[in-house]
Amino acid sequence: TKTPKATAKKLVKTPSKTPVPRTPRTPRTPCNPTPSIPQRNQLAKKPVSVLEEARARLHVSAVPESLPCREQEFQDIYNYVESKVIDGTGGCMYISGVPGTGKTATVHEVMRCLQHAAKQDNLPSFQFIEINGMKLTDPHQCYVQILKLLTGEKATAHHAAALLEKRFGTPAPKRETTVLLVDELDLLWTQKQNVMYNLFDWPTRKQAKLVVLAVANTMDLPERIMMNRVASRLGLTRMSFQPYTYKQLQRIICSRLNRLKAFEDDAIQLVGRKVAALSGDARRALDICRRAAEICEYSAAQQAASNLVGMPHVVQALDEMFSSPYITAIRNASAQEQIFMRAVLAEFQRLGLEEATFQQIYQQHMGLCRMDGLQPPTMSQTMLICTRLGACRLLLVESSKNDLHMRVRLNVSQDDVMYALKEKSVK
Repeated sequence: TKTPKATAKKLVKTPSKTPVPRTPRTPRTPCNPTPSIPQRNQLAKKPVSVLEEARARLHVSAVPESLPCREQEFQDIYNYVESKVIDGTGGCMYISGVPGTGKTATVHEVMRCLQHAAKQDNLPSFQFIEINGMKLTDPHQCYVQILKLLTGEKATAHHAAALLEKRFGTPAPKRETTVLLVDELDLLWTQKQNVMYNLFDWPTRKQAKLVVLAVANTMDLPERIMMNRVASRLGLTRMSFQPYTYKQLQRIICSRLNRLKAFEDDAIQLVGRKVAALSGDARRALDICRRAAEICEYSAAQQAASNLVGMPHVVQALDEMFSSPYITAIRNASAQEQIFMRAVLAEFQRLGLEEATFQQIYQQHMGLCRMDGLQPPTMSQTMLICTRLGACRLLLVESSKNDLHMRVRLNVSQDDVMYALKEKSVK
């Protein structure tokens, strides 16, 4: 008998593994990661009416064809920078004036003309860079910005300051002259004042070939804020931009309109006189004119009225501009509260800053009371006045401290405060 065959072993398949989901790939960085605004599918609509064209021309961001009423200042800055570039030397010019008087716009126009002259080989080539104190989170960040604009390098504030110190302290005969515009200089103030000192010490070195144009809102900033060593550096060349007069404001508005008949002559004169009496700020005058044009355009569409901006439209625009709830609150405030607001303005103008301590404002308050023939309130009474104005949100009062060193800021524009107080005194 044959031996029975061994039972064949059944082959059992190994169960397949549970599929593991694949980790998604990290998306590749695009070639141009900088965010950009999508392009227009259609061209921007052109103005269809005279008033729409006027509003476009009166916009603050619109680039005018010329800068009227600043011809002398333009020529002085142009001659100063041109001489420094031709001689290959450095220097510093301190340009001051209240906001809206054309300081930055004049400097930009000077640099545009000088760059055009350099392209035509009528002037040695130079490098123009600009920083703005308003755009910096910390005054020492200006070193980072200047180094990046000059060389393209990125560094920390401390390292950038060291590299700039080395650059402006090392002779380089073939180096081009650098023109540096420092706008909003007031905001670069530090306790040790080393930032301002460096900005105005570097141009004094022969090998630096650096021209600094410093723009600020306060005429006596060096004497008010800086130490004597910095003030001495700024004593080289100074220029002051005076507030625009009503005739100059009229000329600016007419040059913007450029023979476009959209306003009555009396309406433009009213805007010029009203703004010149407050601050002489050209930007405020342009804003009022634009709002008056909008009111006229709306009324013309509703009532088929004239398309010419007249006195009623300007008066309505002025009421809107200067009749906010804050202005109403200032007008209805007590006499001591109004004096305190005046003291805040006076101290801000004295310091050149938009922040002051309660002690500084109290000194101004006492002086204003004596000038008005009133009995000055006590320190605690004045503190209560400040607290009430802070509760109304007319002032921003530091909540962490309740003493003499408490910091105070305005929560409304200085123009609005001046307008409310002047109207009150007239009545």
